[in-house]
Amino acid sequence: MKVTLLSYEDGKAGAGRAVLKLHKALLAYGVESRLRVRSKTTDLQSVYITKPLVRKAIGKLAAPLVQPFMRLQRSSNPGLHSPAWFPSGIVSELNGSDADVLQLNFVSGLLSIEEIGRLTKPLVWRLSDMWAFSGGEHYGDDGPAARWRSGYSHDNRPANEGGVDLDRWIWQRKRTAWKRPIHIIAPSHWLADCVRESALMRDWPVTVIPTTLDVEQFKPWPKELARDILRLPHDRKLILFGAISGGTDPRKGREFLQSALKVLAPTMKDATAVIFGQSEPAKAPDFGLPLIWMGHLNDDATLALLYSAADVMVLPSRQDNLPQTGVESQSCGCPLVTFNASGLPDLLEHQKTGYIAKAFDVDDLANGIQWVISDSARQQQLSREARARALRLWSPSIVIAQYLTVYQRAMAERTKKI
Repeated sequence: MKVTLLSYEDGKAGAGRAVLKLHKALLAYGVESRLRVRSKTTDLQSVYITKPLVRKAIGKLAAPLVQPFMRLQRSSNPGLHSPAWFPSGIVSELNGSDADVLQLNFVSGLLSIEEIGRLTKPLVWRLSDMWAFSGGEHYGDDGPAARWRSGYSHDNRPANEGGVDLDRWIWQRKRTAWKRPIHIIAPSHWLADCVRESALMRDWPVTVIPTTLDVEQFKPWPKELARDILRLPHDRKLILFGAISGGTDPRKGREFLQSALKVLAPTMKDATAVIFGQSEPAKAPDFGLPLIWMGHLNDDATLALLYSAADVMVLPSRQDNLPQTGVESQSCGCPLVTFNASGLPDLLEHQKTGYIAKAFDVDDLANGIQWVISDSARQQQLSREARARALRLWSPSIVIAQYLTVYQRAMAERTKKI
């Protein structure tokens, strides 16, 4: 089987890292996988950069225009918005290729909305966020009044927004361009439910398949050895927090962790917070505990050591799909504490591989952290169970079989319609 994966990039952010892991796993299991990207960060020969002359010309034109254009909308949502209106110029090439299946991933910066609608090959789309069924926002309200549930109309625009309603314009373009249902893969049950409840995709086929990863790369290292290599203290309980832009993206919920650690600080004199995914700011925030800043870690070997060195990993996100850091830390045997919100509960089993706190309850988040690290025997048992669960759910052999089933289904249904 020949599969072409399409993604904006191949390994820098969470969505890119996820598709790169999938690409490598497909290759390892005998699938002829090709990864087509706009921005290439790896040296793999099976990863191709999309750079026809038209793409280069359009890219130079689009880059300085997109952000000023999106500012025509005054949105209450500060997160990433993508209009996906500049074409790539590669649709004819993709349609004429020998690929049996095209899989879309994070493509809002690669293909335009209209180009997605013109793809004729069997299609599968792995969602990394909410953009596919929303307006321009990648993450947004998931409550009963969310606009993506009923469609973006003049009547349901939030009262605190103004300017041009670009979210409505983007959503209407999707509704017009996407006439053929696409097989959707959602990494979490929460995101799958959002798809099923959306006005745009409620009748499209949806399958929940978790993110895969190399469980031999992300495996437990002896804690003392990992701390020696990373020069981390041996006499401290290490509480790990990591996210790209974790300090500036409100969706990541750093302030919940900050408040929880301040609650714990008076009784946790031997604890230290370790932060990765961002550099130390000029003025470090007060966590109530000593801080160690690891900066941006771009190689999996160092990440595996860091997860192994930690006593607990905390994911205090307000909203997230199936974060890479949660999957990776569990595979390395690092117990996880997170909220009962969005896709986060899919990462662990409560009080078996970590602790699921009440949504956005700082005191319960603090309780969970203390529960994990206050008892060494319990922490070690949680670690063993986390690793065992990762092997059961996220091993490439388990996940790739599920992907191949969806690919075959997409191919069979496309053949019927031709």
